Amino acid sequence: MTRPRVLYCHCAYAQVIPKDVKESVLRSLCDSGLPFDAVADLCEMSARRDPSLKTLAGDGTLKIAACYPRAVKWLFNAAGAPLEIQHCEVVNMRIETAADASLKLVADTLSPNLPPDKSGPSGS
Repeated sequence: MTRPRVLYCHCAYAQVIPKDVKESVLRSLCDSGLPFDAVADLCEMSARRDPSLKTLAGDGTLKIAACYPRAVKWLFNAAGAPLEIQHCEVVNMRIETAADASLKLVADTLSPNLPPDKSGPSGS
């Protein structure tokens, strides 16, 4: 398996993630030397139906530093860019310590944690 792509959300508008956690995680990602994508706010991108979300969703394995996995899943769905449940891990900076979140983001492994769809196989 190739290294998962990392997406960091700075949660610039809702500001529900503690500032010190966001800044520490971002600093850790920068210091790691690993490539990552940083966006100002996934909520805003979803509201605009930003086409880059489709690119991110369809680009193999993905780790997302943001908030709750269920919220991130539905932000991508609302933008018409559903995430592949088995290929995505969301690191919840609202509840993780900065150190724990940083370790999860730079790890080579992926621990998928998106909630499953509640609909049946036909989508109903």
